[in-house]
Amino acid sequence: MIKVAENLFLKEIKNSDCATLYSLMQEIYPSAYKHFWLDDGQWYVNTQYAKENILKELLVTNANYYFIVYKDEFVGNFRIIWDEKLSGLPQEKQVKLHRIYLHKKLQGKGIGKQLLLWFEALSKLKNYTVIWLDAMDAQPQAFQFYKNLGYKYHSHTFLMFDNILDEVKKMSQLYKEIK
Repeated sequence: MIKVAENLFLKEIKNSDCATLYSLMQEIYPSAYKHFWLDDGQWYVNTQYAKENILKELLVTNANYYFIVYKDEFVGNFRIIWDEKLSGLPQEKQVKLHRIYLHKKLQGKGIGKQLLLWFEALSKLKNYTVIWLDAMDAQPQAFQFYKNLGYKYHSHTFLMFDNILDEVKKMSQLYKEIK
């Protein structure tokens, strides 16, 4: 396990962890996003966290996929894709924060901030110059969280999932230069 801070760790997700990750996301995702979906977010969890999809994501050689562990409890997941470029940014060394989901009982306690500060330090150590991510515009608290940490708007994209409500499909692509 990787120590991020006191009582906060990252544990690498392995092939044998698919069922655990699926169960965790069944608990985390719908409570935060069910109002975005025609089916309360079940399609998203059932496809993105299906064993076949997780196994495929674990094969990506330039990615790291972790459970977020707080006080010995799995409370979320965190996925990084190294050398993933955001179109239109000139910097060569870019890294994407692909996923960060944290159980709602821990939101607002500084855990997300600790994870992102750890990620920034690691990225800087590896000589990356930009971190970027997609943030749902319809989640203003998440958008504000990234803005408070120095992320800036770059562009936007849209989710192309059929079961998601049209008014929440827009995602802003945010980035932060690492100094």
